[in-house]
Amino acid sequence: MTDASYSQPAPSRPVGKVRNPLVVFLLMIITLGIYGLVYYYKTYQEMKDHSGQGVGGVVGLLLAIFIGIVTPFLLASEVGNLYASEGLDKPVSGLTGFWVLIPILGALIWLFKVQGALNRFWESHGATA
Repeated sequence: MTDASYSQPAPSRPVGKVRNPLVVFLLMIITLGIYGLVYYYKTYQEMKDHSGQGVGGVVGLLLAIFIGIVTPFLLASEVGNLYASEGLDKPVSGLTGFWVLIPILGALIWLFKVQGALNRFWESHGATA
C-alpha cells in the first residue's frame, strides 16, 4: 500500500431520515396501520444500510406482519445497538418495548422514546429535520 491510500476519506455511510414521532403515530392511525408497516420497513432498512447489521427492511416488515409483538422490542434493541456500535450508551433497549403493553399511551411513549433516540443518532451523523 502507498501512503496515498491512507489519505483518502473513509466512505460515508447512509444516514436515515429524521421523523416526527407524532406525525408517525397519526399516520399510523389515519391509514389504519398501513403506514406502520411502511415505517418499520424503512426504519429497519435505514439502520441496516448505515451499520451493516440488523434484520433489514424485508425481514423487519415480515416480523411486523406475522409476529407483530416482536417489533417494538427488536426495533428498540436495534436503535440501542446503533449507539453501542459507536461506543455510546444505549438510550433505548429491547426492554423499551414493554411500553407498548400499555394501551395507546404506551405506544405513543414507546414511539417518542425510540424514534427520538433514532432522530438524535441520525442528526449526530448529519441528517437534518
